[in-house]
Amino acid sequence: MKILPYVQKLESSQIYKKFRKENEESFVVAGFFVLDYETGTNIHQIDYYVPSKKQVAAFNLDGEVEVRLLDMMSKEKVPQKLDIKTKVDLDALRGILEDEMKNRNITETIKKCVAVIQMVDGKKLWVLSCVLSGMEILKAHVDDESRTVLKMEKASMLDYIKKMPALPQKSQEPKLTKDQLEKQIEQLDKLKEQLKKEEANLEKSAKK
Repeated sequence: MKILPYVQKLESSQIYKKFRKENEESFVVAGFFVLDYETGTNIHQIDYYVPSKKQVAAFNLDGEVEVRLLDMMSKEKVPQKLDIKTKVDLDALRGILEDEMKNRNITETIKKCVAVIQMVDGKKLWVLSCVLSGMEILKAHVDDESRTVLKMEKASMLDYIKKMPALPQKSQEPKLTKDQLEKQIEQLDKLKEQLKKEEANLEKSAKK
């Protein structure tokens, strides 16, 4: 699963062309993906920062291209510009994580993964939060350039389970309706904000 086809889909859409015409100063800041390895129901989103509005335009690329304007947690902090072309494809993330899990004697399997590609302190990183078969959360940072796992830790799922998007089972609901998709996007937005808060806390802890 590669990111490029989703980028091409975005750039060829009328919604994106209209957005770029009205917001020429905007730039990519993140790719946000939910990978469900059990159902195969995945979500793909690319975020643009709009300096004049100090907001993020989140483009959902599943089905018809849709865009939502979201407020930043901190209007003073400008996110770093991201080159969305990555060396690590989405389908490679699982293997990279599983290799490192073996090195750390983590025997659970990955059921679902929330993957965010963004610039952190000048590095292009994959910030990952995965649900394991043991009902725990695996958090990891993967350097896109070297494919190296920079950080990995397990955490309790209790703090996150209510925030994870509820993806439908293929056998019961093969296609999402527009209302269901909008609700799912809303859940993702909340989850993304939680991940950003956690990243901010981690950065503060690292500087102490």
